[in-house]
Amino acid sequence: MSETADIQKTNTRGQGPGRPREFDEAKALEVALNVFWQKGFEAASLEDLTKAMGLSRSSFYGTFGSKQALFQRALAHYSRNALKNLQAVADTAGEDPVGAMVEALANPQGGSRGCMLINCITELAPHDEEVARIGRQHLESIEEILAKSIDPEHPEAARDSASAYASLAIGTLALRKAGFPAERIAKTLAQAKSIVST
Repeated sequence: MSETADIQKTNTRGQGPGRPREFDEAKALEVALNVFWQKGFEAASLEDLTKAMGLSRSSFYGTFGSKQALFQRALAHYSRNALKNLQAVADTAGEDPVGAMVEALANPQGGSRGCMLINCITELAPHDEEVARIGRQHLESIEEILAKSIDPEHPEAARDSASAYASLAIGTLALRKAGFPAERIAKTLAQAKSIVST
């Protein structure tokens, strides 16, 4: 079954003429995210988005209002899932949750596509306050999760260390975007972690 077919779910109960199809909004946001991730916000056209999501222009506007509004909702959706996944890493990492989270954030094997949210902060935050707000909130939440793992009893006291680890992981994303090999990124990450932890 295609992603479009997955998204669209016909409402068979009481669906009258002109009534829009119901669809899986979370799935639609995931599809939109992939379009934005591949093309960037500016280059992603309305045609790109409606075609990928299987929506007419009228359904698109009726559901999301605008490309900008869709983008913001998709970005918030991405942030929620990313933070949920990071917390899961912290909860299941065993003896070194901080190291596991830094590795997960940096993701040396992740290729040159980079992190969706960091890409968007770089591209749009300087002139889009809502994107900047989502970005700040996301980064602060990462620091909170790290701080609680560093010092569960006094996370606020560990906030500076958490910020350093988060900055380290996010900084390596620039190496990924530049196309450095995974082995090089992993070595850089290991060296930087040893410096931060001293």
